[in-house]
Amino acid sequence: MRKLLRGLVASVFAVGTMFGIATSAQAEGERIILISHAPDSDSWWNTIKNGLALAGDHVNAEVEYRNPPTGDIADMARIIEQAAASNPDGIITTLADPDVLSGPIQNAVAKGIPVIIINSGTPEQAADVGALMYIGQPEYDAGLAAGMRAKRDGIGSFLCVNHVVSNPVVGERCRGFADGLGVELGDSMLDSGQDPAEIKNRVKAFLSANPDTQAVLTLGPTSADPTIEALKENGMAGKIYFGTFDLGTEIVKGIKDGTIQWGIDQQPFLQAYLPVVVLANYQRFGVLPGNNINSGPGFVTKDALSKVEEFAGEYR
Repeated sequence: MRKLLRGLVASVFAVGTMFGIATSAQAEGERIILISHAPDSDSWWNTIKNGLALAGDHVNAEVEYRNPPTGDIADMARIIEQAAASNPDGIITTLADPDVLSGPIQNAVAKGIPVIIINSGTPEQAADVGALMYIGQPEYDAGLAAGMRAKRDGIGSFLCVNHVVSNPVVGERCRGFADGLGVELGDSMLDSGQDPAEIKNRVKAFLSANPDTQAVLTLGPTSADPTIEALKENGMAGKIYFGTFDLGTEIVKGIKDGTIQWGIDQQPFLQAYLPVVVLANYQRFGVLPGNNINSGPGFVTKDALSKVEEFAGEYR
């Protein structure tokens, strides 16, 4: 995989040389900072970190990952301000809460720092804050597609296990899923918190109090892994319809053994890798893709696990 990606990036820069852009004019060594809203405990972001590091290696850019250790959005806003004050050549950031983060991002743009929004937010919100582009998965649309898929499979009620209620963008996955089913979200979204034992107990309690629930939707490994344990303990593993956003080691195992029907892959590797390449090209040659890039959603099922299983937690 490294050879393939390195060859792809080399080809991109070779095109510039073919058309008269001298190699000596390439200002290699750009400093690019990626800022996420994720707490340290969220292992899903390891793939983001890997994509960031590999892209920096491939384009010879200095890259750095920063995040609020507890996932506090106000802390994230301060990190964006600090990053902008250091005058990097580019900032890549999530837009988890536009009300809190728009100001610091717009200030960075006003300083002349190119910004790309990834993961959280929407293309429209990225444009509103002055970002160059958006690379990620439109969350409501992904939830809607998942809900429509579940409806075709005969599902009419569900539990959405939301481990990041503080991030309103992620909650759009639950709302989209409900709309895809054609039902009201109502009390179906559970504020589970992020403690694995608490998530497991709250899922078990909800399903015990609502025995007619036909499906469970989780929003990432943080909520999926404890939910898998909850379903094993209450005897519902493999019996209740279970879909999840994102991938991880335990999620892949769950898909493989039939506990989980599908996982939605938003390809976090691309969310980190592509913006570094884009920013390097933008700084060196002034070129920029003409459109935003949707990295997902893609549904991963039991019959399409080979590559996913091989690279789960690393590049997938």
